[in-house]
Amino acid sequence: MYGILIPFLGTALGAACVLFMKKTMSDHLQRALSGFAAGVMVSASVGSLLIHALEQAGEMGAWSFLPAAVGFWAGILFLLLMDRLIPHLHRNAQQAEGPRSRLQKTTMLVLAVTLHNIPEGMAVGVVYAGYLTGNGNISAMGALALSLGIAIQNFPEGAIISMPLKAEGMKKSRAFFNGVASGIVEPVGALITIAAAGFVMPALPYLLSFAAGAMLYVVVEDLIPEMSAGSHSNVGTIFFAVGFSLMMILDVALG
Repeated sequence: MYGILIPFLGTALGAACVLFMKKTMSDHLQRALSGFAAGVMVSASVGSLLIHALEQAGEMGAWSFLPAAVGFWAGILFLLLMDRLIPHLHRNAQQAEGPRSRLQKTTMLVLAVTLHNIPEGMAVGVVYAGYLTGNGNISAMGALALSLGIAIQNFPEGAIISMPLKAEGMKKSRAFFNGVASGIVEPVGALITIAAAGFVMPALPYLLSFAAGAMLYVVVEDLIPEMSAGSHSNVGTIFFAVGFSLMMILDVALG
């Protein structure tokens, strides 16, 4: 059960980077962090979520793809709807001028990342709920692998929030708090999902693939553009491969 706190710890450690920050975060570092996070999320979405969703629906035979496909698209459409309700930071960053707009920019950034952390918390909760209810396809080590993978992805995510805020002039302590706050929803979402395990288990294939769809939406919409922007975009690509392979190794070694 303590494994549900690991992703939050990853966010907090990443946000803590701002406490040691002396200069602004370089474009190369931001591309590397975004690429690494994207690689981990893609690998986790496929290896830890979609494959398990297909296995859970195996008794449906030739139609076993249906729950995974439906849940996947539900995750994509959910994040698309949320993006309509809470516009992305990058769509308004060019308009940020003065104290009021900087506050709006900060609020949008934290809200956007917090929103994207909800499906990650659900993903951890769903996997642990499956393990705790005796689902044979999910092991304790497999659940731990997903928690570690999301924590590794959350580390650069926490840094991506706190370090730019400090570069804009915010106090280190407040920038750190904003980074940490974005990850609080993950253990809360995991606990709620586990508490509702009795209702969750029949829908497990749908929920696993829902989380995968939501995570992949974040990768394609946010992280890939960030890691590919400007010159030397190969930095982000290389770190994408590093993140993907690391999560793949964790998933196989611990699962």
